[in-house]
Amino acid sequence: MSTELIVITGAGRAGQLGEALARHFAALGASLALVDRAGTESAARVADLPAEQKGQRFTAHAADLSDPAATEKLAAQVLAAHGTTGIHAVICAAGGFGATGPVSDADPDAWHKQFAINLDTAFATTRAFLPALRDAKGSLVYFGSASALPVGSPKGLAAYAAAKSGVLTLMRTVALDEKSHGVRANAVAPTAIRTAANLADMGDKSSYVERESVADVVAFLVSPAARNITGQVITLA
Repeated sequence: MSTELIVITGAGRAGQLGEALARHFAALGASLALVDRAGTESAARVADLPAEQKGQRFTAHAADLSDPAATEKLAAQVLAAHGTTGIHAVICAAGGFGATGPVSDADPDAWHKQFAINLDTAFATTRAFLPALRDAKGSLVYFGSASALPVGSPKGLAAYAAAKSGVLTLMRTVALDEKSHGVRANAVAPTAIRTAANLADMGDKSSYVERESVADVVAFLVSPAARNITGQVITLA
């Protein structure tokens, strides 16, 4: 990979997936725009990356990705910071997990939070960055969940699974809508990923997908080798 620009949302806390994605793409030679809500965590991730190679640039950005207007401003800031009109890929890794229990007992605020942090962020990010993706004939990668698939179990996870189902439907819609513009959209649907947060919550005895394995799949999906792949969900277990 050359110095194409990759935008990674949710690239915040250390030990999480966004960190591994950033390191992987930096090692491949890409320029990166890392995004989190406050900007402080993404700035720390930029500082942790290896020294930039010739032509590379790493930047950190802050935005409330559930706010479409704020996300539009973010897109303009990213393009200005990197001096480009085109983006090679947007990795929509922003989101979060939450168990809401049986639907009969679910807290409405917890329900709405899952949609805000998972589906609303994916929508606003997609909408804001599509012009730049069209310019570069780039691609999007979204994150679903095994719990949102027909073979998965959403028991106790109704809000999270429903929000991730929405993300997968958004992905398929974007793949169809944007095919004529040369923009591709795909998703990965992992089981639990070995992140610092999951280890703290579930311990080290659970079965995990390694962060580096997820990064490998995402890098493939935005590479020329996957130029004919769009509208697909890759499960990771």
